[in-house]
Amino acid sequence: MDRLEGMRLFVRVVEAGGFSAVARELRITQPTVSKRIAALESRLGAQLLRRTSRNLSLTEAGREYHQSAVRLLDDLAAVESRVGQGQTSPAGLVRVSLPAGVARLHLLPVLPAFLARYPEIDLDVDVADRFVNLVEEGFDLAVRVGGPTDSTLIARQIGVCPRVTVATPAFLAREGEPQRPADLERFSCLPFTSQGAPRPWIFRGPEGRTVVHPTGRVRTNDAEAIRAMVLADLGIAHASAWLFSNELASGAVHTVLGDHLGEPAPVNIVYPDRRGLTARTRALIDFLAEAFAGNPCFACP
Repeated sequence: MDRLEGMRLFVRVVEAGGFSAVARELRITQPTVSKRIAALESRLGAQLLRRTSRNLSLTEAGREYHQSAVRLLDDLAAVESRVGQGQTSPAGLVRVSLPAGVARLHLLPVLPAFLARYPEIDLDVDVADRFVNLVEEGFDLAVRVGGPTDSTLIARQIGVCPRVTVATPAFLAREGEPQRPADLERFSCLPFTSQGAPRPWIFRGPEGRTVVHPTGRVRTNDAEAIRAMVLADLGIAHASAWLFSNELASGAVHTVLGDHLGEPAPVNIVYPDRRGLTARTRALIDFLAEAFAGNPCFACP
């Protein structure tokens, strides 16, 4: 196995998250893939992957080698494309993690425009309300709502999510309307959970900053489920305005506690060290920033 072949195999193993998928793709056995990676590590004199019975993760040396290998392979592909076909468009696979609600309502609908603009780029889109480990799980970038939590990643803010407190006219007619955050204790609320615990609702109003710990008979970790339950007249939600943009415009839901505003959350694209960015990853980052800038639901103040 020559150096370039070993480099390509290693990058593919990282992208696939394991040996089995690469073995099937190359129509070889899993032990063969494992032996070739072991031979690469032996030649380099460094362990690149930590192997457990359940998953693979990159070592520090592995992260450095992966970043360099991706850059080199991307540059090689670009050179071959220009020389062989006269093309300069970025090419290859980009793995991106997107929050579920934002993805389904606002991001997935614009992806056809990206694919049309960059016909040589393929996307592997993970849609889930979880914080993936970009390096260990082999993602190139992620869109996250809320402040960055990993100081090792580069964050590029591309918008904000204003928060609104909403309920349907039918619910308000039946249960009444809260006048201040403390009144929420008497109402059925629909908390959004993170790691099993309801997130607090934070308001800024005439009394200053108020923190409410919502309670209700139903709670969920899915933003679209919150939306569905509000529309089913089950309670009051405190959520990102983009989740209810159409319903607020049509009057299907009303805002409550209008004098008490929720704290807006930043929307960031996060990615590893900028020195490891490929042309295809940068193209997707710039496209998503452009898409958010043109969406009034995420307009920066």
